Amino acid sequence: MLTRRSLLGGMAGGVLVSGAGAVPDDAPLRQRAAKRGRVYGCAAGSYQLQDADFAPVLAREAGMLVPEYELKRLIVEPTPGHFDFSGADALIGFAQAHGMKMRGHTLVWYAANPDWLEAAVLAAPDEDILTGYVTGMVRRYRGRIQSWDIVNEAIQPDDGRPDGLRNCFWLKRYGPAYIDHAYFAARQADPNVQLVYNDWGCEGGEPWNDRFRTATLKFLEGALARKVPIDALGLQGHLAAFHGSVNQAKLRAFLDDVRAMGLKILVTEHDVDDSGGATDIAVRDRAVADASARFLDVVLDNAAATDVLTWGLTDRYLKAPGGLRSMFSEYTPRKLPLDAALKRKPMWYAMSQAFGG
Repeated sequence: MLTRRSLLGGMAGGVLVSGAGAVPDDAPLRQRAAKRGRVYGCAAGSYQLQDADFAPVLAREAGMLVPEYELKRLIVEPTPGHFDFSGADALIGFAQAHGMKMRGHTLVWYAANPDWLEAAVLAAPDEDILTGYVTGMVRRYRGRIQSWDIVNEAIQPDDGRPDGLRNCFWLKRYGPAYIDHAYFAARQADPNVQLVYNDWGCEGGEPWNDRFRTATLKFLEGALARKVPIDALGLQGHLAAFHGSVNQAKLRAFLDDVRAMGLKILVTEHDVDDSGGATDIAVRDRAVADASARFLDVVLDNAAATDVLTWGLTDRYLKAPGGLRSMFSEYTPRKLPLDAALKRKPMWYAMSQAFGG
């Protein structure tokens, strides 16, 4: 079967073919994606908007923003009933000023919560601490956020439950119905916003990825049978350049099953970990680009795929995880489309070709 990658010859360092409808060689990713009816975006933090070099590049390259941390409950509600929307509002203001769409991430998660939340949930007399928060957040940003990750990472087959759900404090307090309650609350708060279930683990080719795909399909089938208003699956797209790989056949079959359910498909947090491999930057950059291309080649061949967001745009804000500097004295992560100097890397060109096929 012909794919974008075969048609383009894997030209990760090239430009789009010339001819009718071609975009300029210097066109940003947002324009290349839009030409094919897709949206390119990325995660950002409000502090990055203060970087005078980066902010205009962000506005040029990205057609959609998602807050990296500033819509997580840890930031939004640090103490019960006291809210801080300043970071998220700054990002939304920037997006509106530059013609960008906005995603919300995330409302219900087992992690990134304030210290008080778990005990409060386990002691709660009703579900308002869950549904009240969802309702308030979705209603506050109604019309300004086009897509929300309502529930994030609720699946963990290795926890041993027959339904594949993660054993978290939400599940302990409310049972599996906590997921349904969150989506129904969000839909009532905004009938028009896209409601996304967001998770990882479905991209790779290992046996545990097979279990994750099976559990995810089972979860989605069950939720849709119950009329839970899930509109799309968010596929995070966290990959690794030197350990593990995308199994294209398995991923394609999985995404075909998702599409058959009537769901849209979003790539929500794409990046490629380049640790554990060669120290040579050119080799690492090529491996990152190849991993991204193998993934997006399959995703963007699926008609249900709409948005592709990377978890950041530039390497300049990344830090090496502990221990890696002792392995590579000059190691800094290079897992995003632009380098720390805001120059385009092979990953940028690989994404460009994926959008341009």
